[in-house]
Amino acid sequence: MTIDERAPEVLRYTAFSSDPAGGNPAGVVLDATGMSDDDMLAVAAELGYSESAFLTAPPEGSGAEGATHTVRYFSPRAEVPFCGHATVATAVALAERTGPGDMVFATRSGNVPVSVVEEDEVLRATLTSVVPHVEAVSDDDLAEALAALDWPAADLDPAFPPRISFAGARHLVLAATTRARLTDLAYDFARLESLMHRLDLTTVQLVWRESATVFHVRDPFPVGGVVEDPATGAAAAAFGAYARELGLVPEDALLTLHQGGDLGRPGVLTVSLRAGDPRVRVSGTAARIG
Repeated sequence: MTIDERAPEVLRYTAFSSDPAGGNPAGVVLDATGMSDDDMLAVAAELGYSESAFLTAPPEGSGAEGATHTVRYFSPRAEVPFCGHATVATAVALAERTGPGDMVFATRSGNVPVSVVEEDEVLRATLTSVVPHVEAVSDDDLAEALAALDWPAADLDPAFPPRISFAGARHLVLAATTRARLTDLAYDFARLESLMHRLDLTTVQLVWRESATVFHVRDPFPVGGVVEDPATGAAAAAFGAYARELGLVPEDALLTLHQGGDLGRPGVLTVSLRAGDPRVRVSGTAARIG
């Protein structure tokens, strides 16, 4: 199946930016009924975006009670359990057709509530992650990650211990001591991809802290067949869980993550943490491309 032949309508949106030239592009198929896994993968591969989202009605008795849609996410190479930027793009695409409001996406990682509001004539979507968790990374795996990135251990910020964090997908969080270290990203694609497959990682979340609540991030994504993801909502949720778990931010916090500027596609992700609620909320705008 190609996009131009038998596939349903494929929309193109960018997420975490109101400018089509910014943020992270995603393909969105609002009715993927009848599409096979191979069909979805073929569309995602032809688009070449880091992920595309495919919607169907949630089947009865699926364990997705309360869900308004089933959503599956495909990179150009494989299905991924959850994708934040494609979730935001999809929610805005739906809201443009039916109006702002609340919805629940049944994903492979669990049910993800999403709300869309209109602010100053701009639609803004907020997803609520599944319950996150944070785990240690072994010294050997950390050394392999640094070798693949060509980062000396001395370039890691000691205030941000390396961890693997999950909020729908697994991400290795590594913090750089300087913005220059984050800017200089030229890694061994095959070597990092091999490590990520072994650890079941979706991306590596590279972080530099500008201030108490402002961060700059980058996300290598070789397992998806993409050198770098321009704006990564799932990793933003995982980072929020990580930062709270390690006491790096308050339990109640509003964090701003800047991503994509190094690729010429600047985007802004807002991460909201609430005391007493382990889940993480990630917000952003979206815009249709073309």
